[in-house]
Amino acid sequence: MPKEIVPKSINLLTTAGLILFLLVLVTLSVSSARAATESGSIGLEGRISAPPPTVGATISFPRDGAVITEQPVTVTGICPVGLLVKVFKNNVFSGSVQCINGSFSIQIDLFGGVNEIVARVYDDLDQPGPDSNIVRVTIPSISSNLGAKISLTSSFAKRGANPGESLTWPITLSGGNGPYAISVDWGDGATPDIISQAFPGTFNIEHKYENPGIYNIVIRATDKNGNVAFLQLVGVGNGPLSQTTGTGGTTGSNAGQDKGGKQQVKILWQPAAISIPLIFSTFYLGRKYELFTLRKRLEQRDDIR
Repeated sequence: MPKEIVPKSINLLTTAGLILFLLVLVTLSVSSARAATESGSIGLEGRISAPPPTVGATISFPRDGAVITEQPVTVTGICPVGLLVKVFKNNVFSGSVQCINGSFSIQIDLFGGVNEIVARVYDDLDQPGPDSNIVRVTIPSISSNLGAKISLTSSFAKRGANPGESLTWPITLSGGNGPYAISVDWGDGATPDIISQAFPGTFNIEHKYENPGIYNIVIRATDKNGNVAFLQLVGVGNGPLSQTTGTGGTTGSNAGQDKGGKQQVKILWQPAAISIPLIFSTFYLGRKYELFTLRKRLEQRDDIR
């Protein structure tokens, strides 16, 4: 009897089928693992270098040389879509707002006397673009008491947190005479927070956004003499943006989000449905070709004998 003939190399089609089968298994295993660890998953985040913005904002109102007696002052203008706009008075940070639909509007308070107002745009890497036009506005000094002027500022123009998680923001209060009453409107339609502050200094404000979005935060501080300070900032609920009813929210797609704002992981069955028939057909063709090759070799050996 002829000895069993074993091919020296595995058929290419069979090898391809094995590789395809393993790839599908790995893909399904990774998808299942992501679904199982959804609530405690760990994400990797990186930043890609990009050039800073080349187009700046333009202040449309107030007009250069204006004299204003009432505060806060609303500063409006045009800007590149999607960038953060920071407004400065005499080179002191006065507030921030997101550029929406190519324009911005923000309320700020000003110093007594002449104020030089400048708007600067920043990208997601916090790279500044060109300065806007300089607008000089005069606020008549009502009192010579320097302690009567209240000022609100922060080291952060924009901060964010995941929906349902606490967003903590340090705010610095100076000037005026305590105690102070501070209200914080988070821009999502929730009841404003009321905070009592006995002395000037840095304090924290906290909030939980229920939905992803970009929100205008307005902080107002009043001292015991009725002097007022304003500060507007940008708060972010992380995640794909959805249609919101909040005054500061923006619109977008809510795909991949559940009602609690958590990211959903979907396992796609279509690739597996397409791949499985291909795997079986590949094995079948490979096996058929292998048997054909064996028969040919046996016939050749019989002819030689």
